[in-house]
Amino acid sequence: MDTLSYKTKSTRKEDVERKWYIVDADGETVGRICSKIAHVLKGKHKPSYTPHVDCGDHVIVVNAEKIRFTGKKLAQKTYLYHTGFPGGQRSIVAADLMSKKPDQLIEKAVRGMLPKNKLGRKMIKKLFVYAGAEHPHQAQKPETFKF
Repeated sequence: MDTLSYKTKSTRKEDVERKWYIVDADGETVGRICSKIAHVLKGKHKPSYTPHVDCGDHVIVVNAEKIRFTGKKLAQKTYLYHTGFPGGQRSIVAADLMSKKPDQLIEKAVRGMLPKNKLGRKMIKKLFVYAGAEHPHQAQKPETFKF
């Protein structure tokens, strides 16, 4: 019997080549852009994607303060968090979070789209979100990502 020479290759973590991409969030909808960012962080845009290996790329998001919500979400959507003390559940409306820390809106949305395990915690570390147009990652020569 003839052995097949076209077996599926499983990528090892040592073989992963990471690129740096920059994404401009100006005028983009939160959920749509964050799902695309999560896609790149996982590495699903590569033909060598392997589910159990972190083969994603680094993503820099600029202009997070200019991101938009559809409908009444800006006034009605609430984000819950807990202080760690008894009775310490707090909530903040999306409009307040947008005015105080606009970068956290994107980080929270992308974190919810990644796996909830060790692999997801490694993937989220490759996300860099900035409220303005400047970022300190010029040395990595990031490319603009075409969606």
